[in-house]
Amino acid sequence: MPAAPTAADAPVVRDATEADLPAIQAIYAHHVLHGVASFEEIPPSVDELRTRLASVRSHGLPYMVAEIGGEVAGYCYATLYRPRAAYRHTIEDSIYVNEAYRGRGLGRILLQALIERCEAGPWRQMIAVIADGGRGGSLSLHTQLGFELTGTFKAVGFKHGRWIDSTLMQRSLGRGDSALPGDVAR
Repeated sequence: MPAAPTAADAPVVRDATEADLPAIQAIYAHHVLHGVASFEEIPPSVDELRTRLASVRSHGLPYMVAEIGGEVAGYCYATLYRPRAAYRHTIEDSIYVNEAYRGRGLGRILLQALIERCEAGPWRQMIAVIADGGRGGSLSLHTQLGFELTGTFKAVGFKHGRWIDSTLMQRSLGRGDSALPGDVAR
């Protein structure tokens, strides 16, 4: 029988730092090389991830890690959905979990923390772009946290020798579209 979880096993979600980037790079590299959650085919370097972290932060968006027993077990961040000004209140989520920690609810903890942080900001909509019909559980996770299916782009990616769909989901943040952007009252 497995030992009961200890306090050291409880995930701690915190802002990512540059010191976390090697662990983030290792997690992401695994997903790039072995999965379809990312349509990248070559894992970016730690230096490239440093640039991406700075870009996320430059927009005031969150980039967080979940730490278990002092180890980065997963991470999440939000990016602008699109660069044009009219999209400025819409963001996209990204979540990656270390393979050793899959199936423990860490994705849910990360996504919930990301939603909460983003609701505290000026953003009103969060988009999820989920590859391959969410076979890894992403579709279910996002549905459980209030995202609605908005559509599927068929065969828009080609990776690992096959065509891959992208499913789009969307969730309102805060007051969503029930008020103008400057109206922040809840």
